[in-house]
Amino acid sequence: MRDRAARVLMLVIAVLLALVVLQPYVNTYLFSAREPRPVAARGDLSEYERSTIRVFETVAPSVVQVVGLSGRGPAGGEPTGSGTGFLWDAAGHVVTNHHVVENGASFVVRLASGEVLPAEVVGRAPNYDLAVLRVQRQGGLPAPVAVGSSADLKVGQTAYAIGNPFGLDQSLTTGIISALKRRLPTSGGREVADVIQTDAAINPGNSGGPLLDSAGRLIGVNTAIFSPSGTNAGIGFAIPVDVVNRVVPELIRSGRVPTPGIGILAGDETLAAQLGVNGVIVAGVVPGSPADQAGLRGVDPRAGIIGDVIIGVEDAPVRHLSDLTDRLEQTGVGNTIALKVLRDNRSRTIDVRIVDVGEQVSPNNRRP
Repeated sequence: MRDRAARVLMLVIAVLLALVVLQPYVNTYLFSAREPRPVAARGDLSEYERSTIRVFETVAPSVVQVVGLSGRGPAGGEPTGSGTGFLWDAAGHVVTNHHVVENGASFVVRLASGEVLPAEVVGRAPNYDLAVLRVQRQGGLPAPVAVGSSADLKVGQTAYAIGNPFGLDQSLTTGIISALKRRLPTSGGREVADVIQTDAAINPGNSGGPLLDSAGRLIGVNTAIFSPSGTNAGIGFAIPVDVVNRVVPELIRSGRVPTPGIGILAGDETLAAQLGVNGVIVAGVVPGSPADQAGLRGVDPRAGIIGDVIIGVEDAPVRHLSDLTDRLEQTGVGNTIALKVLRDNRSRTIDVRIVDVGEQVSPNNRRP
């Protein structure tokens, strides 16, 4: 009796071991999907997804890749760099960053369709890091990007960037407007005011591309990133569209943008801070300039005199050079502006005429 029970027990153990060993094969035979699986139904896309898709499908055809070439003619030479641009009008004008076209001798534009067209630069504005090209074909181009406003933007609202990061064309990234009223130095030796900060991913190749709101309207031109590694770190900057909408028509009309100034050389702001000066030190005055005619005085190193310090313009205080240049741009070339000047520890008001000093601006001499 015991032998029979032992044999039954051994048989049960053998069967269990066999099942354990054979289980993967049984599962494979019984449950393997040897035919295409049925597609699971899903619900409607969320409103956010539909909005994002709508923005991309509307704007992406108008976004182009801009490639600079080292030579001219049919061969074109080697690429000198690339970035992004977008169609501004039906005449084929393309807006991009100045630094995208800065080193190229000739240019081509690749449309979203893949078609490559030669293009020429019609205007440059280094002070705003903006440039305008015109593709050498008219008609049959995608619609221009709709223009919005940057005056009423709010921190936290959705932002979209379309561009060609690392040459990967037609890439969409999303984020929010992280901050407003940033200041961005440019290669022209000045600063762009009211710059938009966004966390939408912006990488090399995105430069010159559009920053959009949730309605698909242009609110800025992506221009720079803050990143120790050179790639996206969640801090990107865009030139506000209100500046773009003022500068681009000037570039199309005349190829350049007037640079309002009065003919002074501004002292270094670091030095001013060290001296405890709260304003813009007039380091020098250009002979014959409006500042010279108005009697502004520069630094006299032999006498050890600082000279005039501009502490206000009209009714607004001046603490940085950008405060002065912003007001000069708002007032415009040909108009007169009232400067509040500190001289010999006494303040006085001096009226100065604003002229176009754009052709005299040097990156090493900050000349407003």
